[in-house]
Amino acid sequence: MLGAIAGDVIGSAYEHSRMKTMNIPLFQTHSRFTDDTVMTVAVADAILRSADYGDSMKSFGRRYPDAGYGRDFMKWLFSPEIRPYNSWGNGSAMRASPIGFAFPTVEAVLAEARKSAEVSHNHPEGIKGAQAAALAVFLARGGKSKEDIRKEIGERFGYNLKRTVEDIRPVYRFDVSCQGSVPEAILSFLDSEDYEDAIRKAISLGGDSDTIACIAGGISQAFYKVISREIVGEVRKRLPTEFLEIIDRFDRTFMDT
Repeated sequence: MLGAIAGDVIGSAYEHSRMKTMNIPLFQTHSRFTDDTVMTVAVADAILRSADYGDSMKSFGRRYPDAGYGRDFMKWLFSPEIRPYNSWGNGSAMRASPIGFAFPTVEAVLAEARKSAEVSHNHPEGIKGAQAAALAVFLARGGKSKEDIRKEIGERFGYNLKRTVEDIRPVYRFDVSCQGSVPEAILSFLDSEDYEDAIRKAISLGGDSDTIACIAGGISQAFYKVISREIVGEVRKRLPTEFLEIIDRFDRTFMDT
């Protein structure tokens, strides 16, 4: 799942920048992990401990309250109950990659993605976005071709995946909805040549860069299997020790077999 986290860290420096080029430095002094990473780690930890997704998200979110959460999600984090608020935002999708790596069947992935989403994002589009992101990871890690992934995700979720990044870039704007960013993240992967290329393409859309790169990064890691040592090293040195311990345990449990 480091692929998703690396996408978040790299994209963090370009959020709201309306960046429309791939020719960018991957890391800057202010590149950092955001809420995308915190919630991805929370989902991974819940899977490892067979814990409730909502409880895990609240626990991690409260320990890292300055990661850039949206206003409504922040209210949810600090509310005494786990009560969803009908969100269609892409927060449900950016945290879903561990599910695609951890569960063994399409049915299990879809069910767990729904569970992880609906603790907060129980709008149909919020659930659909989480399921699409997790299923894309599952299909990619299972060796499906890009055209198979394009067809399965497009038909199952009604996303238009017949476009290209070049088609989207000139007119795309900042959009935090699942329906307005998850297809674009998947297309950034589908159009890519390797992991780094997917991240650069995701950021070049000029939208919600950290989240689009996070979603694209999780799928790309599952498909390409390799992330450069330079990227891994730069990302790991920006993460807290407890995040690294969970990532490493998750990798040993689900990704080294």
